[in-house]
Amino acid sequence: MKTRIDAVVERAIIAGKIVGTVVIVVRDGETVYSRAAGYADREIEKPIETRTIFRLASVTKPLVAATALALIDKGRLALGSLVRDYLPYFRPRQPDGKIADITIKHLLTHTAGLSYGADPKTTPPERMFNSGLSDTDLDFQENFTRLSTFPLLAVPGTLWSYSIAIDVLGAVIAQIEGCSLDEAVRRHVTGPLGMSDTGFSVSDPRRLATPYADGDPKAVRMSDHHLVPDDDGNLLTFAPTRLFNPTAFQSGGAGMVGTAPDLISFLETIRQGGAPILKSETAKAALLNQIGDIPRPGEPGQGFSFLGAVIQDPVLAESPMSKGSVTWGGVYGHSWFIDPVKGISAAIMSNTAVEGCLGAYPRDIANAIYTTWRQP
Repeated sequence: MKTRIDAVVERAIIAGKIVGTVVIVVRDGETVYSRAAGYADREIEKPIETRTIFRLASVTKPLVAATALALIDKGRLALGSLVRDYLPYFRPRQPDGKIADITIKHLLTHTAGLSYGADPKTTPPERMFNSGLSDTDLDFQENFTRLSTFPLLAVPGTLWSYSIAIDVLGAVIAQIEGCSLDEAVRRHVTGPLGMSDTGFSVSDPRRLATPYADGDPKAVRMSDHHLVPDDDGNLLTFAPTRLFNPTAFQSGGAGMVGTAPDLISFLETIRQGGAPILKSETAKAALLNQIGDIPRPGEPGQGFSFLGAVIQDPVLAESPMSKGSVTWGGVYGHSWFIDPVKGISAAIMSNTAVEGCLGAYPRDIANAIYTTWRQP
């Protein structure tokens, strides 16, 4: 396995598609692969290290989701709780004009009817809301008050749409806990797990990776306002400096930083039953499909759990992972998965958007891992 993964890593770095990467694979609680390769900063030839700190983008989401689940375990919140009971300013309407009954479960599963951004060409600046990647001076209340002025895509619970939902969930958590989202996540998840390098601020700026973006023929260093097309042809707006803006709301969907060892610790905690952060039944539920038969457009064979996509049919999903595996990533350049059947957790992290998340690189790494442990 090591030889196969090494080959994928080296090919991507030599081609310039990935600037720097850390890959950690654990099986049955034992680390079977760990490697840091490439550059944290290519221009000054600063090498990536295992404890290099990355901007997490949507790897933030499962950590915030787990915080909400921990609050549910402690009786502070419920899946059926109405979001407007905690955020009275957040009262979006359904397409029929009725104020929507959005629940915590709708937010966790991206079935609230929300989307990920408004068209700046047709939306007045005073109505534009921030989706978590670009810089802003908006706080939770102002941002989600603006979001409330846009009609939902559908009645909550009837449509799966990847969205700003976990950012809204972050605001709920902060309101319940009476503190910053950073403090709440640390209190319930990262603190108990010893994830000292994961949060909404940088524990050691010397270890922070420089972000890069897809380029032709090789990745380019990100600017402070960098546009990158995704697989659907949409433009993603990255603002690496947002991390250092104390007035920007803490984005529950995209705002954290962290390391591969911290991430693998979290993934293994969930795979092994959730202690000490979640009850065992909650950790188990976190890995199950929670959207029933609601389809995920363009993603055949996949459902969605409280933490990420669930592989329900590996053939349709074109995935080497076992049925019941959960996987997601972050557009700054990351991918992760938990395979409960094979007992595997994997953190595939890089400083290269979006190749490290949506490109061939994480798929090739996953295929290299599973070449060793094919389905029977």
